[in-house]
Amino acid sequence: MYRVIPGLCRKMPPKKQATAAAKKAPAKRKLAEEFPPGEVLIDSVKKQWKLGLPIGQGGFGRLYLADENSSKTVGPDAPYVIKVEPSENGPLFSELKFYMRAAKPDIIQKWSSTHKMKYIGVPRFWGSGLHEKSGKSYRFMVMDRFGKDLQKVFEDGGKRFPHKTVLLLGLRLIDVLEYIHEHEYVHGDIKASNLLLHHKNPDQVFLVDYGLAYRYCPEGVHKEYKEDPRRCHNGTIEFTSIDAHKGVNPSRRGDMEILGYCMIQWLCGKLPWEDKLTDPNYVSSSKIRYGDEISALMETCFPGKKKPDEIGKYMVAVKELSYSAKPQYQRLREILLQGLKVLGTKDDGKLEFSAVQNGDVPAKDRKRKLPKSVEESGEESGETEVKKKQPRGRSAKSAASPPQPPPKGRGRGRGRGQKL
Repeated sequence: MYRVIPGLCRKMPPKKQATAAAKKAPAKRKLAEEFPPGEVLIDSVKKQWKLGLPIGQGGFGRLYLADENSSKTVGPDAPYVIKVEPSENGPLFSELKFYMRAAKPDIIQKWSSTHKMKYIGVPRFWGSGLHEKSGKSYRFMVMDRFGKDLQKVFEDGGKRFPHKTVLLLGLRLIDVLEYIHEHEYVHGDIKASNLLLHHKNPDQVFLVDYGLAYRYCPEGVHKEYKEDPRRCHNGTIEFTSIDAHKGVNPSRRGDMEILGYCMIQWLCGKLPWEDKLTDPNYVSSSKIRYGDEISALMETCFPGKKKPDEIGKYMVAVKELSYSAKPQYQRLREILLQGLKVLGTKDDGKLEFSAVQNGDVPAKDRKRKLPKSVEESGEESGETEVKKKQPRGRSAKSAASPPQPPPKGRGRGRGRGQKL
């Protein structure tokens, strides 16, 4: 997990949401030393990669912009990132297993072509290897470069996504989950902060962070259902599955359940159990209770509002899955597509994160009522107009500026974006 600079990387979850992988981590690990721009790394197939500016660091590793080695300097538009950790550390090694088995570019391209998809939101793995420097050994991994994460977008937008956008995100994530499930893995930690937009195409979203990815069906043999109190509540507590709360190994139905919780939160802003995240047993019992009464869950999340019927139907369909059952991905897609039809729209692939939130008045139409004396004098009117035109977050000038190297001490800041 990486804490990173604004606009490029993202923060770590609060301690209360720490994953089991973090809890089981060795007490002592070494932080990778910072490499200078221009450092060349050679992967396991002898391909050379050149490092650019560092764009973030975690407790034990660093993240750099990167490109294929050439005489050119690696610029801010670099298409790759390289994650570097001391070779004796374990997290990167664990994540590499998933990427090497399921995320090679040719495998992803073949799947996309066969299933007639424009893209599949799984980061492509471009290489890995060991790098020696100053008598020390470092492991590295080369991946696609991304932009900001959806948690940042969610918070900036008042913790709501437009209804259409939620359904489109659901459709894209069903695509991703079907892909990784068919390659014998489940993700186990789906959430907005693990969803990154493409750094050039904001209509493309990618599911990242496979630190909890689990090979549920090695060699075609599904793991058995077995509750283990020592493994209870793995994942991010507000979204993790009921199975995970019981200490059961992750499964395909768990991924689909987690996606359902995400869609509900993105639509209504808050899940019913979010007030007591420090009490995992309360969260678990709440999910079990609402799982038996989906209509009650929808009423609690959308009181007095027109209910998003397709989300309720999706949750019911997921509830019907047995532990080892293969989800009916197309059936789940059809449920969300029907929701788009009810909205009078379709799957056009356009992810719009506007200020319009499920029927609310657009922000630009909300006029601040001024005292009569001010209205008559015209004071503040010019200033008010200027503020309305300012984009959220960075100014137009800063938004167009290339990324800058993180100042000292910023590695543990609150920024979001690229996460590996």
